[in-house]
Amino acid sequence: MAKATSLVIAAVLVTGCASVGNETLRNETETTVQGKMVEGKTTKAEVRALFGSPLKTSFTDGGLEVATYEFTNVSADAISFVPIVNLFGASASGKKKELVVLFDRAGIVQRYSMSESDVKQKTGLFNN
Repeated sequence: MAKATSLVIAAVLVTGCASVGNETLRNETETTVQGKMVEGKTTKAEVRALFGSPLKTSFTDGGLEVATYEFTNVSADAISFVPIVNLFGASASGKKKELVVLFDRAGIVQRYSMSESDVKQKTGLFNN
């Protein structure tokens, strides 16, 4: 994940903005996801039709599947465009969205969580 974050930051500094992850989450919110998934009813196939394959899949101690979807969108902050100054300290900020879905053994959604958080990345000599 650190490698992906580094690539995003490099792209931000060159282009001004970048995104990484599952594009289907770009316009999703807690409310929109609630309208698409119903705990105890929505199937794994339906979730995959909505959001594609997860970024990662893990399993609980009880053998239940946990699917994680992520999307991060960042833009270079104004200081990043100041010549010379940006060599000493540039930054990018944006939003990270994460959807975590727990499936039972039959492939039915048992629980899910959609979250959105602020992200900030600093680069340069004085931000290490």
